[in-house]
Amino acid sequence: MNVKLFKKKPVLGILRGIGPEVAEPLTETVISAGLGFIEVTMNTNGAPGLIDKMVRQAKGRITVGAGTVLDIDSLKTALGAGASFIVMPVLIKDAAEYCVKNKIPFFPGALTPQEIYNAWNAGATMVKVFPSNFFGPEYFTEIKGPFNNIELLACGGVTPDNMKDFFRNGAGAVAFGASVFKKEWLDKKDFASIGAVVKQFVDQVTEIPSPL
Repeated sequence: MNVKLFKKKPVLGILRGIGPEVAEPLTETVISAGLGFIEVTMNTNGAPGLIDKMVRQAKGRITVGAGTVLDIDSLKTALGAGASFIVMPVLIKDAAEYCVKNKIPFFPGALTPQEIYNAWNAGATMVKVFPSNFFGPEYFTEIKGPFNNIELLACGGVTPDNMKDFFRNGAGAVAFGASVFKKEWLDKKDFASIGAVVKQFVDQVTEIPSPL
């Protein structure tokens, strides 16, 4: 994962529960929409195979990572499948240590100030603040007060309508998942609708306001 590129184009897609039949067209859809980074959660059936399939399909046009990594075994499985970065719902210490040692970008989840501080000190690339929607964009301003050096990724409830508020209040990146990769759209193979919303996220990155 090119972290510098991610910080210039700080939008992350999250795929959970998708089937193998949509992996290739979905990969092409998000690439066409301009998305640069996407993760497949490890609690998706056949996740390693999906990651491998998407990496092969993408041929370097998008960076594929693994999410919902809960232990060192699933971490190694994800990396073996071709994942280029790791996302965790919480800080998994041994997995974090492995990532630091092997220079693998990783994004552990946290919510409270103590959790955010611990995740950052563990060597996180960014700390995934989840679920962001329950505390709102203003929470990021409060966190960045004492922890102005900690880089934060907003995850949970981020939409094209409110993403600028998260950036304005101190988020360094945003993530989206089921609100865009809707089950009904995937079931209908309505990739056009998915691509249109992804493009809304990507297009607005160029208009990110400066933090307060």
